[in-house]
Amino acid sequence: MRPRALIVDDEAPARAELRFLLEELGQVQVVGEAANGEEALLLLRSIPYDLVLLDIRMPGGSGLEVAGALRDLPHPPQVIFTTAYPDHAVEAFDLAAADYLVKPFDAARLSRAVERALEHAGADDAQSSPAGAGDAAGVGSTSNGGQAGQRGGDAAKPEPLARVPVQRDGRTMLVDQSAIVYASAARGYSYLKLTDERLLVTFSLNELERRLRGHFFRSHRSYLVNLNHVRELVPDFKGALVLVMNDRQRSRVEVSRRQARELRRRLGV
Repeated sequence: MRPRALIVDDEAPARAELRFLLEELGQVQVVGEAANGEEALLLLRSIPYDLVLLDIRMPGGSGLEVAGALRDLPHPPQVIFTTAYPDHAVEAFDLAAADYLVKPFDAARLSRAVERALEHAGADDAQSSPAGAGDAAGVGSTSNGGQAGQRGGDAAKPEPLARVPVQRDGRTMLVDQSAIVYASAARGYSYLKLTDERLLVTFSLNELERRLRGHFFRSHRSYLVNLNHVRELVPDFKGALVLVMNDRQRSRVEVSRRQARELRRRLGV
C-alpha cells in the first residue's frame, strides 16, 4: 500500500492543487486534508500518517507549531513544508523537515521532495526495528493468516456499531450511537454532532451510513441524521426540507428533494 499523506493548508485551492499533483505523481495516497493547525493535529493524533505536507502561516497554530508537536507522537510522519514564505527555512530544518518548498513549485520539485521524505522514513524505520523483527512479523502473519483474512472481510462488510470510537488526547472515547444527533461530511472524515459538542472521527460519512443503521437516515450527501433527534420539519420554497435538530444549538440540517419523500414516509408525516 502506498504511504499515507495529509495535506494541511488554509486555502482550499492550494489543497486542491497539491492533491492533484500528488495523485498525478502516484508516490503517496492522500487520505486527509486539514485547513488549520488545530484540525491537523487532531487528524495526526487520530490515525497514522507517513507524510504531512504543511503550510507555515495558518489559523489555529502555525505549521512550525504543528511540526514541533509531531515529535511527541510515537511514530511521527515526515514533514514537507509547502509555503509562500522563504524566511522560515532555518526553523523548518531545525524541526527535522524532509524538505521546504516555496510556492509556486512544479511537479518535478514536489516529486523530489516526496522521494527524499520517503527515503528518510525508510531509514528511520530501519534504525528503530530490532534485529529479527521482520522474521517475527513474518511468522506472526503466517500463523494468523485465517484471522487476518477474517478481519479483512469484516472491514469490507462492517457490522453495525453500537458505539463509535473517537480519538481525543491520545485516548479512545466510545460514543454511543444514541447520543449522535447527526453526522456531517468533512473532507473524507466526518463530524459527529452531539448535544453539546462536535467531534471529528476518522470514518467517512459513507462508512458511518453503513455502520449506523436503525434510526439513522441519509438526508443529504453531506448529512446523516438520527431520526430520534429530529425536533421539527421545515419546508423550503424549493420543495426540499430543513430539519431542526434536538441539540442545544437547534442545528438545521438539509434534506435533499430526492430524500424528502422517503423521510416523510419514515417519519409517518
